[in-house]
Amino acid sequence: MPEDVPAFVQTIALHSESSDKEIDYIVCNNKATLTYLNNLGCIEINPWHSTIQALERPDYLIIDIDPSDKNTFEEVIDAANVVHEILEKAGAANFCKTSGATGLHVYIPTRKKYTYDQLKDFAELICVLTHEQLPETTSTERSISKRGHKIYMDHLQNRKGQTIAAAYSLRPYPGATVSTPLKWEEVKLGLIPAQFTIHTVPARVQKTGDLFKGVLGKGINLDKCLKKMANF
Repeated sequence: MPEDVPAFVQTIALHSESSDKEIDYIVCNNKATLTYLNNLGCIEINPWHSTIQALERPDYLIIDIDPSDKNTFEEVIDAANVVHEILEKAGAANFCKTSGATGLHVYIPTRKKYTYDQLKDFAELICVLTHEQLPETTSTERSISKRGHKIYMDHLQNRKGQTIAAAYSLRPYPGATVSTPLKWEEVKLGLIPAQFTIHTVPARVQKTGDLFKGVLGKGINLDKCLKKMANF
């Protein structure tokens, strides 16, 4: 946050594991604060995965499907659908959105039931199972030199202090693309992330409603999911 933040903007000082320092965060919890951020020129909104009411327990888990510049978006779509199939078999509700750039994000509602570490481990399991099905196009290697030109199945987004573009957030790319929630039936050949922009998404939301509402709904039962996955 800037030093001259107005009085109506709530802030909180928190330790970030990724940067290993205290950071003064803005708590964007009303329209006035969102408008203030817009006035600062904040194109993207990148929130934590937990709220100040339960900092250690996220509201959702994220699988970040992050392609290299050599991957096709069709390969990203394939990876997302494998993640979806795994989660459906596990009985875990899941929601997909475009990143607003070149990837896709899959969210699983957890409703403050579990810690970051618990969800990070579960996310890693999902990523490993996905990689086993798509070894030629995906990787769980964090190191770029080790994974080469493959899609990174990123489970490390599920750490305290990590942030990712929010649903409906603008991205600083040509055309003013938007990180857009999708119906799973839309995640197929022909999907083009660039079609979702500041000009097209408002009308889409009027038509579809909030496809991401369920992300903050009933959380999964992790024990039941793991038991089902043991039989894969």
